[in-house]
Amino acid sequence: MQSQLKPVGIKLSLQERERLKKLGEQKQRSAHWLAKEAISQYLDREEAAEQFRQETLNRWEEYCTTGATIPNDSVMAWLDSWGTDKEQKTPA
Repeated sequence: MQSQLKPVGIKLSLQERERLKKLGEQKQRSAHWLAKEAISQYLDREEAAEQFRQETLNRWEEYCTTGATIPNDSVMAWLDSWGTDKEQKTPA
């Protein structure tokens, strides 16, 4: 299977380019590899943050519609059971 990689050009300041080159030398990696890794990690982090935001909005909308909540005592008992022989199921 052939790779679906496509080149992308980005403009960096001279200072950023030098920093990238220097770090690449220190890490024994190419500036290209470092840039790809940085973009990949950024995308992973931002996609996770957006997913969390969407889940939060969905939960808020559900609460506004139903008014359903989980009592704090149930949540605390569940959390206190973590790592014990009698770990409880997630409260519903």
